[in-house]
Amino acid sequence: MKKSIAIIFAFIISQFQAQQTPYYQQAAKYKMDIDVNAEKFTYQGNQTLEYTNNSPDELNVVYFHLYWNAFKPNSMMDQRVGGQGKNGDSRLQKDGISRLASIPKDQEGAQNIHWIKQNGKDLKFEIQETIMKVYLNQPIKPNSTTSFTMEWDAVIPQQIRRSGRNNKEGVDMTMTQWYPKISEYDYDGWATFDYIGREFHAPFSDFDVTIKIDKDYVIGAGGILANPTEVKGYDANAKIKTEKNKKAIWKWTAKNILDFAWSADRDYVVKGFDVPNGPKVYLVYQKNDKTKVWEEAQPYVTQYFQIMNSHFGKYAYPTYAFIQGGDGGMEYGMCTMILGEAKDIEGLMGLMAHEGSHSWYQQMLATNESVRPWLDEGFTSYAESYVMYQLFPPQNKFPNPFVKTLDGYRNFIKKGIEEPAVWLGDHHDNGTSYTYSTYVKGELYLVELGYIVGEENLAEIMKQYFNTWSLKHPTDRDFLHIAQKVSGMDLKWFHHYWINTTKTIDYGIKDVKYDAKSTTVTLINNGQVPMPIDFSIMTKDKKIVTYQIPTNLTHTWKKKDAYGDFTTVNYWPWTQKEYTLTIPYTKSQLEVLGIDFSQRLADINMENNFIEVK
Repeated sequence: MKKSIAIIFAFIISQFQAQQTPYYQQAAKYKMDIDVNAEKFTYQGNQTLEYTNNSPDELNVVYFHLYWNAFKPNSMMDQRVGGQGKNGDSRLQKDGISRLASIPKDQEGAQNIHWIKQNGKDLKFEIQETIMKVYLNQPIKPNSTTSFTMEWDAVIPQQIRRSGRNNKEGVDMTMTQWYPKISEYDYDGWATFDYIGREFHAPFSDFDVTIKIDKDYVIGAGGILANPTEVKGYDANAKIKTEKNKKAIWKWTAKNILDFAWSADRDYVVKGFDVPNGPKVYLVYQKNDKTKVWEEAQPYVTQYFQIMNSHFGKYAYPTYAFIQGGDGGMEYGMCTMILGEAKDIEGLMGLMAHEGSHSWYQQMLATNESVRPWLDEGFTSYAESYVMYQLFPPQNKFPNPFVKTLDGYRNFIKKGIEEPAVWLGDHHDNGTSYTYSTYVKGELYLVELGYIVGEENLAEIMKQYFNTWSLKHPTDRDFLHIAQKVSGMDLKWFHHYWINTTKTIDYGIKDVKYDAKSTTVTLINNGQVPMPIDFSIMTKDKKIVTYQIPTNLTHTWKKKDAYGDFTTVNYWPWTQKEYTLTIPYTKSQLEVLGIDFSQRLADINMENNFIEVK
């Protein structure tokens, strides 16, 4: 009996300790030497990786991502795209058929590992699609560092998705997710999802990369160029230094980023300028008629970074590059790859604002995108809408920056194909549903949160989230903890409804009765998601009066809101279908009454939300 009690007690203690494990994150330092054969679109690679295990666990295996193995017929990416038909990612398809299925043999992506060693000793490894599992000769103990060396060669794939040769705008090489990259290890274990086409996750790392390539090429990259006077494009007085084989040597460094990406083309021009209080920005693109709006970008990009730094947190790195490359837009450490062609400066800046904002909600706040893509893409989309509203104020000004997003969401809901945002990124069955579950509902998560807690509280939540978790790997639980702390509200119910379900908000005005000295309004909840309600009236003399009807789920009500003053009335129990409110205004005094004059509530049916008093 005593022995059993001791065992149970020991188990309880171990569980408590496990729950109280302090936060940690792994660290890596890459030193690479890359020799590019531009004519054949191949390269040779050597890599030394210093890997530090800051976890409390002893590691007996490690995993590397070999992303380019996905770009070939019958890969898992090809199978997934082909299996989805017209419901899949249109960028990976042509007429509903996977583009990967027709990649020629000599243009298939490949990362051929010659050998890998740990502290100088050969290791056994096996390739599992886009994952390489490495069996260690010597376990990596907690709080210790080990060294891996590796040699490989690679074939740059036909450009299908993000990476590859000869994209549709004629960029020669887009080198993203291009090297054997060690997987992230954290409390949830190794992040070893196969590359199916969506998101990434990695430890923060330092990079020291030497690239040898034909002297006529210009490279754009996310990092600091150590020898701008010896290569083409960055210094007007540069004297290009080459080897006997006419290759220039590019030396790049970067610290504490998730990955190192670069792109190379003979026709690139480079435009650099400083944003006050940082960063230094580089525009790297082919200068022609299709990219002429890039010439207008500098003042807008400058203002973009100033707004982001002020409202969301200070950009942590010294440089940032917008590089023409890839198949649309994709974020990487200290840079993004985007298409060069744009109809106007607003279109170009919309793309730059989205991809640039990933530096906050993918790079600095480095969530696991494969598991929680909405926490990255959605928050990034929110920042994009917030900044673009200021850079390009609408002529017929909307009441808030998110009206178009809300309208798009309402139209999408009518299709009946929504999937929960909680689903893993690559496991959504419909490409459009993925977009709305991740980008749109992720953005509206913050819009609805601002409606619940007040915009001032939301701004403080975003700043505290950044200050607490910048250059770390937060989860949605970490964000929710800060949101509840700042607002003083219980918000778990909202998080559950919005992220874990496809239930919707639908409030309406059921009835209005006018009396001699007052008006009585009956509201109804026709939806499945309870919310607080801001009910407003506009009087004949254009005065707006707002009544906040809290939900008792929060237990604390918002005290103020940037969208106007309000009077708080009795709460609406979430189990109660209808709510009656009597206001001291007569019919002759009223012009309009309705739900949410600010137009932030993601109500799917607005037809019964407003009444014009006649």
